[in-house]
Amino acid sequence: MLLPSVFGENLFDDWFQFPDFRSLDRADRKLYGRHADRVMRTDVRELDDHFELDVDLPGFNKEDIGLELHDGYLTVKAEKKLNNEEKKEGKFIRHERYIGSMQRSFFVGESLTEEDVKAAFKDGVLQVQVPKKEEKKLPEKKLIAIE
Repeated sequence: MLLPSVFGENLFDDWFQFPDFRSLDRADRKLYGRHADRVMRTDVRELDDHFELDVDLPGFNKEDIGLELHDGYLTVKAEKKLNNEEKKEGKFIRHERYIGSMQRSFFVGESLTEEDVKAAFKDGVLQVQVPKKEEKKLPEKKLIAIE
C-alpha cells in the first residue's frame, strides 16, 4: 500500500514507536533514524600489494569527511551539518535531517604512516588504499637443550 511521504514508510511508524533497548548508542539513530544500520557500509578488498576500502557516505561532502591514523587504527569520521543560512519558504511538515557525526575504525597495522594511505571521494563513495607492510618480525624462539 502506498502512503504519502508525510507518513514515512509506514503509517503506523509514528503512532507505535516502541523503545529499542538493543542499542544504547543513539548518535547514528538520531542522524539517520531507523536506517542507521545501513550507513557507512564498507567493502574491503585484498590485492597483492594493498587493501582497498570502499565506504558508502551518501549525502556527505568531501569537507565533511576526515581520515585519522592513530595507534594502527584508521578511523573514518563523517559529520553532517545543516545549513542554517539557507532560508526556505513554507512550513515544515516533517523535518528529518539532523546535525550529527559518526565514525568507523579499521585496524591497519602500526607500521603505517599517514603518507602511506591514499584516499579519494567521488559520487558518495570514499575509496581508501592501504598498502601492505611487513610487520617487524619477532625473533624465533629457539629451544635450549637440557643436559
